[in-house]
Amino acid sequence: VQLQASGGGLVQAGGSLRLSCAASGSIFSINDMGWYRQAPGKERELVAVITSGDSTRFADSVKGRFTISRDNAKNTVYLQMNSLKPEDTAVYYCNAEVNVRYSDTGSIRYGIDYWGKGTLVTVSS
Repeated sequence: VQLQASGGGLVQAGGSLRLSCAASGSIFSINDMGWYRQAPGKERELVAVITSGDSTRFADSVKGRFTISRDNAKNTVYLQMNSLKPEDTAVYYCNAEVNVRYSDTGSIRYGIDYWGKGTLVTVSS
């Protein structure tokens, strides 16, 4: 299973960006999908998570500005980021908890955690 993130870039404060992350491979189904970020010199932190039932959770710092959604048919999660601030500058990583189907045996392994490589978001003041 691989996660491929896209959509990062440079934007001015107050602007918007939309991140996408597509999962591919031997996927039976996906549980939670989410976005994390890591700013220079800081630890990775949760930004937003969406469950398979479309429940969402956000970091306090992005509530009201960011939304998260998913397209289960495409195994893709999106992060719409509005009213961006310089403090949102970070590398954004997507994460998915995947139930993997092994084609050789037909067995399913549940709840394996996967990470994308990260996409850089830079917000200028």
